[in-house]
Parts: sequence; C-alpha cells; structure tokens
Amino acid sequence: MAATPQKPAAATPRRKVSRHRGEGQWAAGHFTPLNGNEQFKKDDDGLNVRTRIETIYSKRGFDSIDPNDLRGRMRWWGLYTQRKPGIDGGKTAILEPEELDDKYFMLRVRIDGGRLTTQQLRVIGEISQEFARGTADITDRQNVQYHWIRIEDVPEIWNRLEAVGLSTTEACGDTPRVVIGSPVAGIAEDEIIDGSSAIDEIHSRYIGSKEFSNLPRKFKTAISGSPLLDVAHEINDIAFVGVNHPEHGPGFDLWVGGGLSTNPKIGVRLGAWVPLDEVPDVWAGVIGIFRDYGYRRLRTRARLKFLVADWGPEKFRQILQDEYLKRELIDGPAPAQPLQRWRDHVGVHRQNDGRFYVGFAPRVGRVDGTTLTKIAELAEAHGSGRVRTTVEQKMIILDVEEAQVDSLVESLEALDLTARPSSFRRGTMACTGIEYCKLAIVETKARGSQLIDELERRIPDFDEPLTININGCPNACARIQVADIGLKGQLVVNDRGEQVEGYQVHLGGALGLEAGFGRKVRGLKVTSDELPDYVERVLKRFQEEREDGERFATWAARASEEALS
Repeated sequence: MAATPQKPAAATPRRKVSRHRGEGQWAAGHFTPLNGNEQFKKDDDGLNVRTRIETIYSKRGFDSIDPNDLRGRMRWWGLYTQRKPGIDGGKTAILEPEELDDKYFMLRVRIDGGRLTTQQLRVIGEISQEFARGTADITDRQNVQYHWIRIEDVPEIWNRLEAVGLSTTEACGDTPRVVIGSPVAGIAEDEIIDGSSAIDEIHSRYIGSKEFSNLPRKFKTAISGSPLLDVAHEINDIAFVGVNHPEHGPGFDLWVGGGLSTNPKIGVRLGAWVPLDEVPDVWAGVIGIFRDYGYRRLRTRARLKFLVADWGPEKFRQILQDEYLKRELIDGPAPAQPLQRWRDHVGVHRQNDGRFYVGFAPRVGRVDGTTLTKIAELAEAHGSGRVRTTVEQKMIILDVEEAQVDSLVESLEALDLTARPSSFRRGTMACTGIEYCKLAIVETKARGSQLIDELERRIPDFDEPLTININGCPNACARIQVADIGLKGQLVVNDRGEQVEGYQVHLGGALGLEAGFGRKVRGLKVTSDELPDYVERVLKRFQEEREDGERFATWAARASEEALS
C-alpha cells in the first residue's frame, strides 16, 4: 500500500521588515526626496521659475505653465492660483487641484517690517486698479494681497513694484517669508530698541538667495523692540523680542518654534540675549538648523515647531551655538508682560520726536486700490510720506503734526477707515476665505464685516478689548486659536437638517498676556446665520458674570459650558 503523502508544514509567515527612512533630515544624510514637494524642489530651485514666467508663461498664457511650476515653484515669487468661482465648500477636499484652480492668481507683495512710503503705497494701489480688479487685502503679516492677476501681466507688475523698492520674492513657498516688525519701530516713545536695521540686513543678505531657498516648509520671522509685544512673536518660527539686559543694555530675547495651523504650538525661549548687530547671524543660524535638520518626510511635520518640540530648547540652543554660531550666546531676561491688551497701535499716539502717528482700522483688512491711493494722498497731506501696516490688518500714518491730527482723523472717517473704532471693528480679523482661497470651506471677509455691524448695533456699550478671528479652514491663517473668540470654518448641519456654512468655536485664546490657546466647547458649532446671535449671547453673559477687571479669556477659561453655548 502506498504511503500517504505528508502534508507540508505550513510556512511560518515572514515578518515584514520595514526600513525606517528617518525624517528626511539633510543633516542625517537623507537627501532622497520623500514626497512630491521635495522632488520638485530638488529638480529645480523655486527661484528659477521667474525666468520661465517672464520668457514663456507670460507670453504663451496660463495653459503653457508646467504643473510643478503652477502649484509649486511659482509660490517662490508670491503667486498662488486662486479658487474658481462657484465651487462650494463641500467640494474643497474632494476636487483635484486642476478642478479648483482658476486661471487667475493671488499675488502677495512682501512688506518687510510693514514699512511703506507713500510712493510705494500709490504704486500698490495703481497696480490693484489696473491689474487686480481693484482688490488689495492687508494681511495679518503686514503684506498686501491681490487677486484676479493674469500671468500675462506679472512681469509688468514686478517691474513697477521693483522700481519703487518692493518685491514678491519669497512671499510664499518653502522659504523665509516676510520679516514682520513693529510698525512703529524707530518712532515710538516707549520703544526698547529699534530692530529695523536687522530686518534690512536679513533682507539684503538672505532674501532671494539660494542659501535658504529650499527649506522643509515656510519660515516665519518677527522682530520687534516694542514693549507692547506687537508682532505676535509667540507664533513665529523665530522671534526677536526687545528686552533690557541688566548688564548689556537693550537687545533681543530669542524665541523659536511657534506656529498654529492644525498642530498649534507657542514658541519657546532659548534664554539667550542677542545684541542688535548679531540678529542677522543668529537668524541665519536658526534657519540653517531648520534647513539641515528640519523634517522633510511628511509635509504635516515639516515646520520648525516639530523639531523644537522633539529637541527641547536646551538642545536646540546647544546645536545653534556649537554647529552654526561657533560661540556661546549670552544668557538674558524674558520680556516683561505688556501693560495693555491692544497691540495694534490704533488711535492717536505721540512719537518720540513730538509729532504723532495715527493708526486706523479697515474692515477685516479689506481695502481696494482706490482707497490705498487715497491713503497715500492723506499721508502726504498730513504727514511726511511714511505709512505702516500692522499684524492685525490695520494701517498707520506717521509723522503727523499736532495741528493736523484732527483733520486727518476726520478724513479717514470719510473713507470708513476709523481711528476711533469700536472694540468689534478694532478686534475682528478674517482670512481670505472661500471667495478666493482653494483651501477654504466657508466665507470670511463679508461675514466678518456683517458681524461687526450687527454687534455694534446690538451691544453698543461694549468697550472691552476683544479679538474675533475668522478662518475659512483649519489652517489658522487668521490665528483662531489665540483669539478671544476664534471661528474655524466648516460645514455644519442646521436645525432643518441641511448642511450649511458654519464655524467651530474656540474661546479664550490669547497672545501677550498669558499666551495660550482657546478652549473648544464640546460639540459647539454655529451656523453662519446664527453667528451674530451666538456672539451676542456669549458677550452678554461675560458682561453679567465677569469679575472686576477680568478679561474675556480669563472668564472663558472658568465659565461653564452652558454659559459658553
């Protein structure tokens, strides 16, 4: 009888061995691109796209643009495609980029330190009227953004901007973005130190240089010597904050690793005091660490804040000193808490030379080319020809003689640019929103303007400092997590079961005084139509329940969920 064949033993399953590719850090030898963005940056530096724009795309039109240039490298020159009209927020996350793209661009003009001459402002206004259908928004990083820009017009726009000392160089992209600075640097009576020369030096040495034109992601810088802490230093990749050292005098306290978006982090102090003339070198050291050690594997972890969180401030400072500066930094004190909550310089204020500056509030940063040219005319008629933008979407006219102040304030009021705004007008900011932004889910600018009008009508006696920040998506361009009332756009279901535009609510965030992130009340979402009712209800409860001198953020942290609903 034949033997029964033996059934072969079951093979032991092979354990899958995965090779850890690291975080894509150049300093660890990981130069192989690990995502599409890193690949197109390796293929060609983003700065090189300007030649193609000038010689090919502007002549052959939108359809001639290479996709990696269109949705990648053109950002190195401040250009993003804008959202095609008529696409609702429910399709933002499901459509392909080419389905969302319009054949027009947003173009960002970088304004380092928020400093403009009236000649520059007039040119910005004229470009708006001639090439951008009148659009010109002031951002919360002191820039101006146009919409409706045609690729055919970009070279002429660059020529006009550069003729007056402005540019769009590295206004977007994985680059060192605009260096924000105190809008009253060099003129404020209470200023600790003027950081303007450091901003100028960083710009002249490094902006447009290929030394730092390929970073893991964007890099945001703030420099201010104002005791008001007026540049949101806590949420920048690097910040230099004015302090007085007990032995060395005025200089800057160094912060790194701040940022918002979907993983918000407050920056950390390195405990180092930096003199004014060393700021550019220290800046280059920190951004060098980001370039070399920053995480390039996943875009969601490619900001400096993740490296700082993993290393901690002690290790970060040690590597900065040992590998980049080749010297020790001086230990220094922390900045003092500001004595007032408003940091926007709105109103009439005396300068250090006896003249005055006048800060005023457009509605949620929305102006237009005609208005900007009129502001330039007012500044020339009442001041010396210098204007400023702020990180709260506001503007300032400098060098006004005392006898001219009242006339200027009245002229601004006639343009709906008030220097005496309500708390709601003063404290409300909004990002671009679904009108133009491909990432947005809801409308923001018009909604913010309408909310201001409603609250001024409903609660006319409310005069507490209050920030209301409105964002069209989770990316926090309008800093929702650090607002008293932060509104994150999303689709919500109304009482009729319909999906409509609305907001997730964050309450009690703050910068400066006890900086921290707002509280999310479980399940609290508000439709756009319900928004004025909701904000009115919460603010009236605050007025009823607050203790003497209590800020909204403090009350919101201790209030019951019922009171915040």
